[in-house]
Amino acid sequence: MSAPARRPDIAADVVVVGGGAAGMIIAIACADAGVRTVIIDRLPADARAEDRFDGRSFAVAYGSRRILETIGVWPLVEARAEPILEIRVADNNAPLFLHYDYREVGDQPLGHIVESRHLRRALLLRIENLADMLTPVAPAMVEGFESDMGGVSIHLADGRLVRGRLAIAADGKGSFLRQAAGIKTIEHRYGQDALTCTVRHEIPHGGIAVEHFLPAGPFAILPMTDNRSSVVWTERSDLAPKLMALDDPGFKRELERRFGDFLGALELEGPRWHYPISIVHAEQMTGPRLALVGDAAHAIHPIAGQGLNLGIRDVAVLAELIVDTCRLGLDPGSETLLAAYRAGRRGDTAALALVTDGLNRLFSNNIPPVKLVRDLGLAMVGTKPLTPVRKLLMRHAMGVLGPLPKLTRGERL
Repeated sequence: MSAPARRPDIAADVVVVGGGAAGMIIAIACADAGVRTVIIDRLPADARAEDRFDGRSFAVAYGSRRILETIGVWPLVEARAEPILEIRVADNNAPLFLHYDYREVGDQPLGHIVESRHLRRALLLRIENLADMLTPVAPAMVEGFESDMGGVSIHLADGRLVRGRLAIAADGKGSFLRQAAGIKTIEHRYGQDALTCTVRHEIPHGGIAVEHFLPAGPFAILPMTDNRSSVVWTERSDLAPKLMALDDPGFKRELERRFGDFLGALELEGPRWHYPISIVHAEQMTGPRLALVGDAAHAIHPIAGQGLNLGIRDVAVLAELIVDTCRLGLDPGSETLLAAYRAGRRGDTAALALVTDGLNRLFSNNIPPVKLVRDLGLAMVGTKPLTPVRKLLMRHAMGVLGPLPKLTRGERL
């Protein structure tokens, strides 16, 4: 006779592995709609809430803001979010540039810039408020994952067993769950690193985001609260460590060379960070009783600031499927649900990966004929005859193009 199955220490309908933004948002969306949910993370909540945890900011597109509003998170962070009213895209020092203005497509900002620490704190507070349906398990390390006809088993390093009917991998580029399920990835290193920092400047930014395309890669200046901007500076991987090793005056001089003087005098504020840029795209967004979201499914180039938004769109589609399935008394880990999720996300994820990769390859060089063509292209999209094309691009960047899930439409699940 076989040994009896071990009783789980923790049980739920849905088990989320990964306590980053995408993981917390999918856990909140499910629990807010009455689905019993567990979220597992390797770090304790108080560590994730610290100011020094990281120095990044997120570009939250309008569609993503609507999702956060609908699940009760946005009111907790709105006061610390800076609206993006305009976007200016320029090719190095070329006189021609592309200009997006939110007034061309409505009365709402194109998006907001939010410091990651503030978004994390809002998400953690919302998790606390959903204690009846949402169980955080942290700190905890996942060391085993299995699926069977009845559900999933997640083994923790401390010996505990978590059991559910569906597992959601939100554990980043190197996803343990994705690897345990045998899902292969397409990966490419760009030979670029992203350097990020915050600057305070003399002249108000006016809610304008700027993206310069330099030979080494894009250089983005994103408006923040309190007359500050977040810088996402793409540089060659061989040069980035040398720049990071400079003292503050030396780093500031290199920053100013690329930033320009259009916002007056600059002052560095807070730490600097850097990380290698790569694309990681899962060949399948699902496995047996497993769904991938966020970077576990698709880590893209930061050129358009769409990484978080792509993950939030995963969440909106998957959460709606889970909630509808559970309300019908059906199995949220079924192949029917997973197939619907794959179909619902296939086009968006593949298209954005290709677009960001193509833009980086197109603009990260200084070949004169290529530069001329792309400069003319930017200028043409900015002309009046191509206003419909420009509006289409803006609506895509805002995350409100095509059929929208309930959460994006502002409807609770």
